[in-house]
Amino acid sequence: MWDQPNPWAQPDHPLTVSEITSRIRTVIESDPVFMSLWVQGEVSNLSRASSGHVYLTLKDAGAQINAVIWRSQAQAMGTLPRSGDQVVVHGRIGVYEQGGRYQLYVDFVQAAGRGTLYQEYERLKAQLAAEGLFDEERKRPLPLYPGCIGVVTSPTGAALRDVLNVLNRRYPLARVLISPTLVQGEAAPPQIVAALARLNSCVDVDVVLVVRGGGSLEDLWAFNDERVARAIAASRLPVVSGVGHETDFTLVDFAADRRAPTPSAAAEIATPDLADLRAALVPAQMRLMRAIVQQVRMRREKVGNLQRALQLLSPAARLMGSRQRIDDLASRLEGAMDHRTDAAQREVSGLQARLWALNPAAVLTRGYAIVRRRDTQQVLTSAATVQPGMPLSLQFRDGEASATGEPASRVDITD
Repeated sequence: MWDQPNPWAQPDHPLTVSEITSRIRTVIESDPVFMSLWVQGEVSNLSRASSGHVYLTLKDAGAQINAVIWRSQAQAMGTLPRSGDQVVVHGRIGVYEQGGRYQLYVDFVQAAGRGTLYQEYERLKAQLAAEGLFDEERKRPLPLYPGCIGVVTSPTGAALRDVLNVLNRRYPLARVLISPTLVQGEAAPPQIVAALARLNSCVDVDVVLVVRGGGSLEDLWAFNDERVARAIAASRLPVVSGVGHETDFTLVDFAADRRAPTPSAAAEIATPDLADLRAALVPAQMRLMRAIVQQVRMRREKVGNLQRALQLLSPAARLMGSRQRIDDLASRLEGAMDHRTDAAQREVSGLQARLWALNPAAVLTRGYAIVRRRDTQQVLTSAATVQPGMPLSLQFRDGEASATGEPASRVDITD
């Protein structure tokens, strides 16, 4: 029967099984519908391989599909579903060529019955957590005493008023820089990202508050946007989130360095209480005063020691001794001078007496006179030199008198 002609023309190069499976894979995996879709069904045949990958089957009353959860995704999910659970999963359709079957590659699982937005929230949360964006190791500490606080929020919202009231009451020392943005709607996510970028470009901003008031899941959805979460995780500055009420959680809360239940609480977390700082200053002041007093006492003691050492090394003592010696020498010199002066005075007195005794004037007091020629003032010591009619001048003790020379007999005076 194999010799009968085939009604279909046989190609020269028939497709191999691998080729046709590859083409099927290309067709399926290029379909946008199959790239990202949600599937609801019942879990069956769930098993976890030694590699960490999870294999299961999703089924309903009419069909079933094989599914795979890779190890990294399974670790990010934490709790896995069990066989018999009704779940909603997110993933993509792909072809496992070696087995010749298509299957669902799952990246998120949640119990059935929740809304689409919540499902997307849980999926993004698991995805970003698997990437490490929510790890505690990457959280940055907040500054103890911020000098400038940036606020990303709507300039007209109640959240901003709450934040400013808390900051003014709690820590008015800080400057507040508002980076305005929409906080709701489709245009909000890129504006929030831009507002955060503006604050990151300011060199004097120390911490950023991302805040808005409460609302529904839809109202807060801008803070579940993947772009916003990634921008906060990549922020140069530490970020405190205060979005919604205490029971509201957004992806921003997990990406931020600190999460606050409300905008007011975000302002409190980011700042110290001025009253607490004042109270803490009292013991600090006392410690400072004690330290200052102790330092002054130690420095005074040191100065005293240095002064005493300086006195021992100072030439002042030797100078005082030298001055005393000078005083002694001066006193001795003064005594010697007085003695010499007295002796000199006595000698002068004796010389004066002798001089007086030899003074012609003294002789005149005893009745003698000095005879001079009046014309030449020559002293005449001999009668022989007197010529008749010679004008003479006679000097007595109390004056002079004139006379004319007359010859007289010679008188010889013998010893």
